[in-house]
Amino acid sequence: MSTTPDLTRAIWEKSSYSEGNGGTCVEWAPECVSSGVVPVRDSKNPHGPALIFPASSWSAFVSGVQGGNPR
Repeated sequence: MSTTPDLTRAIWEKSSYSEGNGGTCVEWAPECVSSGVVPVRDSKNPHGPALIFPASSWSAFVSGVQGGNPR
């Protein structure tokens, strides 16, 4: 059984921290979180690869960024 979600029909959302000027835009597929993973991709390359993170790891990363933790 594969742990990689099928992203062919994923609905991607841009990060609220993306600049919106065609530059550094990160997108994620929130409906995949219920399966325990968070797919993340570069919006400038929508047909390129997506990184798949365990939801708990992504949550820890976001909390660290919001809290100013550089690690």
